[in-house]
Amino acid sequence: MDDTELEYDSVLLVSFGAPEQRADVMPFLENVVRGKSVPPDRIKEVAERYNHFEGKSPLNDENRALIAALEEELRSHDIDLPVYWGNRNWNPFILDALRQMQDDGKTRSLGFFTSAYSSYSGCRQYLENIEKAREDLGEGAPVVDKLRAFYNHPGFIEANVDRLLTALETLPKDRRDCARVAFTGHSIPIAMAETSDYTEQLEETARLIAEGARHERWQLAYQSRTGAPHVPWLGPDILEHLDALAQINVKDVVIAPIGFLSDNMEVIWDLDREARDYASELGVTLTRAPTVGTHPAFVSMIRELIEERLGKVTARQALGKHGPYRDECPPDCCQYQPRVSRPPDPG
Repeated sequence: MDDTELEYDSVLLVSFGAPEQRADVMPFLENVVRGKSVPPDRIKEVAERYNHFEGKSPLNDENRALIAALEEELRSHDIDLPVYWGNRNWNPFILDALRQMQDDGKTRSLGFFTSAYSSYSGCRQYLENIEKAREDLGEGAPVVDKLRAFYNHPGFIEANVDRLLTALETLPKDRRDCARVAFTGHSIPIAMAETSDYTEQLEETARLIAEGARHERWQLAYQSRTGAPHVPWLGPDILEHLDALAQINVKDVVIAPIGFLSDNMEVIWDLDREARDYASELGVTLTRAPTVGTHPAFVSMIRELIEERLGKVTARQALGKHGPYRDECPPDCCQYQPRVSRPPDPG
């Protein structure tokens, strides 16, 4: 059946989840590492990051703000779809969201995943989480159809261009053009990257943003690697990249974390603390561009993706050389089986 013939009655925002107080931290991390053999010292190290902020990640509040903005956007365009919210690792869980949807009589939902890119951890695993929750609920569980990847959607690019320009404009005018921009995405195992279009998509997003901002001095780097040292992950790491820039006497670096939609622990710790401190040691001034968050162009983009699946628009917008991404993932897309257990990814 074509999507334009389907009747959708809700939207489900799907995210990673994050703790909101000290008492949440260890139960949250236990959810993240369940089924994985993670050294206790590593779990303790990640817990300390959260406890530095009294156990609270900004991620859940950022998702609440995004949901509120999306609800208003949908109302203003006469789209009568309630927005639900389910996380992989913390309240509200995906299972709880689907149960509430079922109780409310919802049968088919459009899923917005808080990742712009294709990969096992950013897409396929969420699909598996949803299917597991549906199995747990049994007959009558709502169906969730994922909205397409939006790494090259004009609204996503516009929001990121605006955030980058905002950061660049904080620099003195005589230093702005010489500043280097480091776009960052979450590093993943190379074996995982090889099963998806993740790297190609990130590179295209970075190119489109740099082009939109008319800034030629840029490079894509990766952050937040958490795997075993002997397992190859995507690089260069942002700290390695900062070191390389310092060696050629670069004095100003703007980091644009385009791999993240909202501030989370990997942004406020790995970039705002670790990368900033390291840059200071190198004599480099580091400026961090905001994540897209609730930027109006980004919120409008989500509404446009929903309208595509409702059959309200015929043109599927995309910039660059790859065109709009497909709606449905093939069965073998982004399939990945970890070769070794990996430590937790902070949310």
